[in-house]
Parts: sequence; C-alpha cells; structure tokens
Amino acid sequence: MRDIRLETAALDTNAALDALAAATPDSGGIASFIGKVRAGGVEALELTHYQPLTLPAMEELADAATARFDLQGLVMVHRIGEFAPAEPIVLVAAAARHRRSAIEAVDFCMDHLKSAAWFWKREKRGGSWHWIEPREADYSDRARWEE
Repeated sequence: MRDIRLETAALDTNAALDALAAATPDSGGIASFIGKVRAGGVEALELTHYQPLTLPAMEELADAATARFDLQGLVMVHRIGEFAPAEPIVLVAAAARHRRSAIEAVDFCMDHLKSAAWFWKREKRGGSWHWIEPREADYSDRARWEE
C-alpha cells in the first residue's frame, strides 16, 4: 500500500493510519509521525510549494524509503495552504515486518521533508508574516542518512 499525496483539505490521520493497517495485515509494526502547527504565539502557518517538483520528489523519496527499509506500506501526506495552531500538516507512516525498519523509515522521510526545498513555510506572529528557513539541525539530520 502506498499513499503519497499533497492535500489542501483537512487531514484525517486516523483514517489514513487505519487504511495502512488494513492494507498491511502481515506487517510486524507500523510507525507514524504527525506534524502539526505549533501553538504559543503562532497565529497561522502557510505552506506553499513548487507544483512541478513537489509530488514527483515525494514519490522519489517514497521509492528510496521503501527500498532502503523494505517497507510493506507507506503513507506520506503533506498539506499545503494556510493553517491554524494545532492543525496537522504532515503525516508519515510506514509498515514493515520489523518495528525498527518502520521507525527508521518515518525518521528518514521526515528528515528529508524538513530540509529539502520542496515547500516554503511562513508563519504569522503578532500580525506579521515571516519566512521560516530550515535550521542547521534539519540539514545535519538529513546528512546522517547519506552513505
């Protein structure tokens, strides 16, 4: 099972996880990560992307993760648009025969999603919009997967 997509509608994380579990009954484990808009001063978050590159790049990332971690299923859903605090904006879930592969696959995908230039983020604080750049830690997190 593979569900790689961009979404403008609300993200039903439970339905996506249930679908992955139903499609991979012989997996030994499913790991997931749900990223959401931080509360605490953030009034809104906006995610935009470069249409011709984003989804194909996500598909390539899914191919790499599936091969590297021998996955039985992968869900990678990233929202685009404007969001309020606490709204989910990304879901990555992996099913594999063994838990370590599922956990590492989710970590691998998130490290690449956080530091690759497919999405542009800006947040609204105090009534003003500010661009958010990847942090140095985001790049070093991704670099640890290079072999």
